[in-house]
Formats: sequence, C-alpha cells, structure tokens
Amino acid sequence: MKRIVVKVGSAVLSEQNRIAKDRMKNLVDLIAELKTRYEIILVSSGAVAAGYTELKLDKKVLANKQALASIGQPILMNKYRKMFDQYGLLPSQVLVTAANFNTLEESQKAKDTIETLLQHNVVPIINENDATATEELILGDNDQLSAYAAYHFGADLLVILSDIDAYYDKDPRNYEDASVRTRIEFITPQELAMEVNPNHNFATGGIVTKLKAADFLLKRGGAMFLASGFDLNDVRSFLMEGKHLGGSLFKADEGQV
Repeated sequence: MKRIVVKVGSAVLSEQNRIAKDRMKNLVDLIAELKTRYEIILVSSGAVAAGYTELKLDKKVLANKQALASIGQPILMNKYRKMFDQYGLLPSQVLVTAANFNTLEESQKAKDTIETLLQHNVVPIINENDATATEELILGDNDQLSAYAAYHFGADLLVILSDIDAYYDKDPRNYEDASVRTRIEFITPQELAMEVNPNHNFATGGIVTKLKAADFLLKRGGAMFLASGFDLNDVRSFLMEGKHLGGSLFKADEGQV
C-alpha cells in the first residue's frame, strides 16, 4: 500500500478567526476515503487559529502566537477526534521539531512511532511543536515539516492542500492570463528566492514555502502534489481516479502515484 503525507494549512482550516468546521469535515471525509487505498499521514496546521477562539491575543507577538498554539492544539485534536470517530478511525497527535530530523537516529525514532501507528490503522496527525519553536514558526514551518515527514517517513507522495490551488506561471491575483503549470520537474534558484507572501491571517508561508518543500523532495527523488484545500475534487480525482484535472504535480520522472 502506497503512503501519502497530506498537509493542510491554516488558510484552509480557519475562517473569520475560528476553525472552519465544514472544510475540516471535508478533509476528514477525504482522508477516510483515501485510507481505503493508501496509508495516510496528516500534517495539520490550525492550532493558533483554534487557540484564538478561546483567547484573543495579538498574533503578531511571537510569545502570544506560541501561547495560542499551546491552547489550540488540544482543541484542534479534539475536533479531529470527533470527526474521525464517525468513520471508526483513531487519530493521534505527533508533535515534532526540526531537531527530530537532524540525525538519522532521531528521525528513526520518529519513524518507528509513525510505523507503529500506521500498522494499527491510526491516523497520525503531525504538527510543529509551536509552543517552543521560534524561527520555524515564522517561516512557514509546516510546509517544510511536511516535506521532511514525507522523506523521512518513506512516503511516496506529499500532498499540500492550500488556498493556492496550483502553481502558476505568474501571479494569478495580478495577471488574468496566468496559467497553471501542471507538471514541474525542477525549481530554479530564482523561484526559491521569491519573497514569502502569505495571503491569510493565520498563514505563515505562501507559494515560496511550498516551492521549497517541493524542491527538497525533488532533489531526493520524491514528489509533491499541490491542490486546493477548499475544493477537494482535484486531489480526489488525482489520487482516487488517476486523473490530473487540476493542481500541480512536482515530479522529476515519468509516472504517477
């Protein structure tokens, strides 16, 4: 059975300073469907947004953002637990930092945990340990984290679900003639050097952090699929029907997961 890491961002999971329950439910429905064919590891943002529903702190202050993540993480997990319970699926929380991937020994410990969870049909839900993270919290950590997880945990594909529905040849917000780049086999240094430009109140990244995640995997023989987290039809068609109708596939060689 092939293994997929699915990453969902804050822009998808939050709306008007609260968790977007309908989109979260759609995500859980999709994962339950995907699990009939794949092993699924979920990397989920949303803890800061969940914390903000309980305590209105200024998110621009790092200490406040970390406090909100600490408050919101159990809230987020409780919502996942209730939604997955409808499918008889048990989710688990796996909080990691970059240090967990610094050495082979550390990454193997994390992988052993993930392997055990998957063997027992559990859905591992990974998040950055935002309550203590510093630089990673600012730079779009979960895009990078999901790439590390896909590589170190032996996934065949990373799927990033975002408010960015694909990778375009130019910014679609500014150019009406922007077109989707369906297949990307390499990423240039110029693309990686673009300014990080998050579009959402709780987001910490943008297209650049997703390109960096894709670049990390491409250089290691991996693959990434970027698609909308608002409308899941593209990712469902790609993974369940083998039809590439929308979204962007980052993959160096021929073939499809």
